[in-house]
Amino acid sequence: MDFSWTTVLNELDYGRWNEPLRSGLRIVLIIAAAWLLATLLQRLVRAMNTRFSDHLEGDALRRAETINRVARYLIGIVVGALATMTVLAEVGISLAPILGAAGVVGIAVGFGAQSLVKDYFTGFFILFEDQIRTGDVVEIAGIGGLVEDITLRHVRLRDYDGNVHYVPNSLITTVTNRGRQFAFSVADLRIAYREDLDEVCDVVREVAAGLRADERFVHRILQDLEIAGVERWDESAVTLRVRFKVAPLAQWDVRREFLRRLKRAFDERGIEIPYPHLTVYAGADKDGRAPALPLGIRRHAPDAANA
Repeated sequence: MDFSWTTVLNELDYGRWNEPLRSGLRIVLIIAAAWLLATLLQRLVRAMNTRFSDHLEGDALRRAETINRVARYLIGIVVGALATMTVLAEVGISLAPILGAAGVVGIAVGFGAQSLVKDYFTGFFILFEDQIRTGDVVEIAGIGGLVEDITLRHVRLRDYDGNVHYVPNSLITTVTNRGRQFAFSVADLRIAYREDLDEVCDVVREVAAGLRADERFVHRILQDLEIAGVERWDESAVTLRVRFKVAPLAQWDVRREFLRRLKRAFDERGIEIPYPHLTVYAGADKDGRAPALPLGIRRHAPDAANA
């Protein structure tokens, strides 16, 4: 029996394969169009962010970057979902039963995934209300650190030790943001009771003025030092509270340098930085006087027997 490709091609039923080939071609076109649409939209969002970022700085720039990343993430999800539904309809799978079943399954899953739904709702409002931005230093759910990433699902923090924490948005009830607009660098100074507080305040102001004049801190410190006054009387010291108004996230560096310079100034002026101590009295006499308890050290000559 002779085999001929011409005979095989002539006997093929092209009408039978015509529709599957067309359907397959449409599926390929749908996937390609979805990929192209998602890429174009994401590039458009990125280009808009780049254009607006040229006119932004500081907090506004970090917010724009955060919204840009979340917008590109949502574009990928929405376009992918639409492409998937279109492909299913093309292969002949009816979407109505799937959507109906998805509604029933969604209700059932909703009871078991309430925290997941809450993650997305809370994440949306955190971004919408601009509570947290990438680059902020915050404290959420009892954890503090630098915000490295924000999604609708979680917030990624890195603490001072370098540990990375993933905090689900559903656990966020209170946000303490330490990097918004400005901050206060607060310091409690312990001064000995015997020192003249007016003299101490003059030294503190002098050190603060020198710090603000330093070129490394001239843009970090926004206002002159504010001396609130005597905060409390401790057992062995008078606590004086002071603070600087500083740029966001500069409060720690300013406080460390201020205390370093103040220690040197106190040493030069002979101002005591007290350590905890206790004064013991022998008791009060009939007139109410309380003389100090006399203490002495007696030294004994070594015995000849023990020599």
